[in-house]
Amino acid sequence: MFEPSHGSAPKYAGQYKVNPIATILAAKMMLDWLGETEKGRNLEAAVASVILEGKVRTYDMGGNAGTLDLARAIAGRI
Repeated sequence: MFEPSHGSAPKYAGQYKVNPIATILAAKMMLDWLGETEKGRNLEAAVASVILEGKVRTYDMGGNAGTLDLARAIAGRI
């Protein structure tokens, strides 16, 4: 039920270069659906904070960070 809009992007598997934000926000939708709205809000706020700061960006955002770099930056804000 909860999948990123771009799907799983299998052609990039193992390259650690894709932006994980769609996947993370799909998890936010799952949290909301499960009634964990505060956790969902916290997750969304963490994503927004990292984007706003602009220091950790994947190639599609004009940066050179990898998937795990961006995911760790978001996790660090929760």
